[in-house]
Amino acid sequence: MKIKETPLKDCYIIESTVIEDDRGYFYEKFNEKKFEELTGMNGHFVQDNISKSSYGVLRGLHLQKGEHAQAKLVSCLEGKVYDVAVDLRENSSTFGKWFGIELTPENKLQLYIPRGFGHGFSVLSETAIFAYKCDNFYNKESEGSVIWNDSELNIDWKLPLDAVQLSEKDRVLPTFSERNF
Repeated sequence: MKIKETPLKDCYIIESTVIEDDRGYFYEKFNEKKFEELTGMNGHFVQDNISKSSYGVLRGLHLQKGEHAQAKLVSCLEGKVYDVAVDLRENSSTFGKWFGIELTPENKLQLYIPRGFGHGFSVLSETAIFAYKCDNFYNKESEGSVIWNDSELNIDWKLPLDAVQLSEKDRVLPTFSERNF
């Protein structure tokens, strides 16, 4: 397992060592001990979530606040997604900055998103199955959010605007300046 820093403080790309032969491949997707040794951060996860979406679906930007804040380890099991993390920690040196990365089963990359970050992804393939591990349990009352097309953040979701598909909830999220995080 290799850890690569992103431009955002405490946000990491995880690259697994893949062993391949004519039968297929094997890799260790996550190792809590190695993760903690390499990053100094807690890698204990308590909840796993999977979503399936079609092309153009954009989910986000979401987070959990307060005592229910969540760090996430995300990956794409099928298809192709553009995954985005936004540092919403007001005391951070990278506050208000975002980072995006393409995740696919072929590249086997994962993104570690620490507590206090907004998260979202767009589906770039016909369908995608997206997985995320969380280090805290979901709590509806602790939801925070920022609208996907906020002009201050100016995120490039790698989709034409007419292809974007949003849930009703994600259509009416607050802006970055409204600080619902």
